[in-house]
Amino acid sequence: MLTPEITEKIEALNQKYALAGQDLGNYLEGLLYADYLSYWDYIELDTLLTLQKPKTLFPDEKVFIIYHQITELYFNLILHELAQIFCEKNPTQDILLKRTKRINSYISHLIHSFEVMIDGMDKEQFLKFRMSLLPASGFQSAQFRKIEIACTPLVNLIHTSQRAEYQNKSLEEQYKVLYWKYGAIELKTGEKTLTLRLFEQKYEKEFIDYIYKHKENTLYEKYLSIPAPSQELKQELRILDQSFNIHWCLMHYKSAVKYLHKSPEDIKATGGTNWQQYLPPKFQRIIFFPCLWSDIEQQEWGKNWVAEQIQKLNSE
Repeated sequence: MLTPEITEKIEALNQKYALAGQDLGNYLEGLLYADYLSYWDYIELDTLLTLQKPKTLFPDEKVFIIYHQITELYFNLILHELAQIFCEKNPTQDILLKRTKRINSYISHLIHSFEVMIDGMDKEQFLKFRMSLLPASGFQSAQFRKIEIACTPLVNLIHTSQRAEYQNKSLEEQYKVLYWKYGAIELKTGEKTLTLRLFEQKYEKEFIDYIYKHKENTLYEKYLSIPAPSQELKQELRILDQSFNIHWCLMHYKSAVKYLHKSPEDIKATGGTNWQQYLPPKFQRIIFFPCLWSDIEQQEWGKNWVAEQIQKLNSE
């Protein structure tokens, strides 16, 4: 029985398709033969569950793979929210606040989920299956780098000791000395690791294009364009800064300490990255929104957390 409500919807659909030069009848006929949509088909579940391909027979390697895949999906959600901001030429304060809150929600889930990496794997299994992963490394997350580039001017991603020197140099010159490149230098030779060379080979052109896309068009600059930013927006951006550049990095550090710390000499990470100097935020002092932090806060960036972890480590 066609109720008035159904008739009204059919007429609305007819108008919609008519505007596009289409015949509603053809679409209605198609519905007669279309199958019902299922949950497993909609999210491509069968395909999704085939994407875990361990290189060894150690069971915990699957935990390692799935966790990193989940992480990349969250990074994709963060980039999706940032893209919505950049779709607006002059985003309002409400848009920035809403999107930043969403981003903070994703980062919060990531930080708390890292316990899966810290407590969810057998150390002996990890130290064995990790050797099959060479030279791959989580260091090679292009999405993570894009989030950084989209959030703040490139000069803020240079190690604090070189930032002033490169302040007025070209974006290409700044790109060459980004802080994370120093995290993949061979400890003994000072040369780029194979991990870094492969990463640059695959993504360097894409990164350069992305950097120019966000020249004077980062989240930081969108914030600065707001005439009278609210305390709530400032606080959400501070949370983003602290979560992404302190807590997220330090959860990695905590994981590395558990799995790679060994007296008298620490075990190298899978990609040969210098995790002891690369992961602790106090060494890099990467801050997306420096105007939101005092000089003292910037100087003490991440120090308290690292001191606590080292103290716990020494007491074990």
